Amino acid sequence: MVQAMEELNGILPKLIKVNELKKWGQTHPIVQQSHYYKSVETGYKSSPLPYNPTLNTRVILWEGDITCLCVDAIVHPTNENFTEKNSVSDKIHYRAGPQLKQVLRDEVEECRTGDIQITEGFNLPVKYILHTVGPKYNTKYKTAAEITLHSCYKNVLMKSFDLKVKSVGISVINSIHKNYPPDEGAHIALRTVRRFLEKQEVSGRIRLETVVLVVESCDAAIYEVLMPLYFPRNKEEERCALVQLPSNLGGPDGEPIYSDRQIRIIDNPQHFIHRQESAVLDLSSHIDITDTSFTQMQGDLDQQRLLGERPVLPSIDLQFSREVHDRERYERLLRRARTEDLSEVSGIGCLYQSGHDRYGRPVIVFVGKWFRFKEINLEKALLYLIYLLDPLVKGDYILLYFHTLTSSSNYPAYSWLREVYNILPYKYKKNLKACYIVHPTFWTKMMTWWFTTFMAPAIKQKVHSIPGVEYLYSIISPHQLEIPAFITEYDMTINGIRYFSPATTSVPGSEPSTP
Repeated sequence: MVQAMEELNGILPKLIKVNELKKWGQTHPIVQQSHYYKSVETGYKSSPLPYNPTLNTRVILWEGDITCLCVDAIVHPTNENFTEKNSVSDKIHYRAGPQLKQVLRDEVEECRTGDIQITEGFNLPVKYILHTVGPKYNTKYKTAAEITLHSCYKNVLMKSFDLKVKSVGISVINSIHKNYPPDEGAHIALRTVRRFLEKQEVSGRIRLETVVLVVESCDAAIYEVLMPLYFPRNKEEERCALVQLPSNLGGPDGEPIYSDRQIRIIDNPQHFIHRQESAVLDLSSHIDITDTSFTQMQGDLDQQRLLGERPVLPSIDLQFSREVHDRERYERLLRRARTEDLSEVSGIGCLYQSGHDRYGRPVIVFVGKWFRFKEINLEKALLYLIYLLDPLVKGDYILLYFHTLTSSSNYPAYSWLREVYNILPYKYKKNLKACYIVHPTFWTKMMTWWFTTFMAPAIKQKVHSIPGVEYLYSIISPHQLEIPAFITEYDMTINGIRYFSPATTSVPGSEPSTP
């Protein structure tokens, strides 16, 4: 609506030429983290994605409106019938004019998921619009979603190459509206672009000179963090990337590879058959002829089934029994959390999600001052914690605890903390990537040491105490961090302002762990 009013008033959007944008190799790191990796062993002997200044001149990361970009082709993420409503699609339809909608409806008609359809640019400052349909994400069919998303990006690049375009603007094809995790989608996009540019460089047929990765504000922070992994700007970034790169970087084109699904091929089947025939088959470890249970008649098996008789099963060990009990208890609490009225706890505002960090991980905030341990209904508090965190802890997440201006009335009992920790299943501990205690005191340091040493050693290395809010900015953009005003005011009182520059320093635990 704002765009329409501006254009009606004669205010046309400014067109951006590719040569006005900085190449990736001309940009400088936002966060320097290299000094944390000097003593860290990497999972790679040498970099699978080495520093390549030539490739860095062919890729651009730009946060902006793709309809204002003067390139040969742009990517339009949509659905099968070209009717999807999203910010990028709406802008493309509006700026291209009604002819685009008419051509898509009457001539193109549909586009299958993972495929590409091409139209002219109409009123846009481009020759072609490449329409593609990204996948819907479901953890049950994660493999199919990853393969399809890779196909989208690869088809865009190959079609651009075939059309002999020199520049293409690629918007983010995966969508949170289709439940696709933005960080996982970014990994696939970047490695696919990297592998394509590498192959083009090796072939010597340089047609696609510039790839502009066009992101919106919601994806900008993720791409800023992940771009150096796939396109390191110097040898130092290349070395740091070794620690953070995923263990599986896919195949030659960046396509997902799943080792457990690969077919094993025998190099010489004839030799394999001979080895099998000459092998000695040893059954001594499988059947003991002195075992009476093997030789005795067991009765009519049909009768046993009809009468409900069951053979005697081995006893279940205590550890397994305890795990089953804990899982059932948690599921009961989760069902209660989804059905009971928890407004008396949620209204306090001491526990909530505050955006995402620079790696796309959800950030959970706990405000200690607003947690009145002796006044609050602890059972309801536990249910609300489970209700809020259960959908978030299925993947990596970050926890921020603000100890600012707390008193003894805010300190939970050690026994209650232990009970909560034991109730929460393994995924809470495993997927917690870092816990930051802001404005710590002697009490928090003692409690943290005691709790993580004797009760929760699995998360001991993930807990970090930091003296000020600004130290969080190296892992969380300020606009993603929503905290009460009293915390900011207190922080300014004791630390001042602009006391930390995320461009030169980083806090421990900010980097994602390698698989």
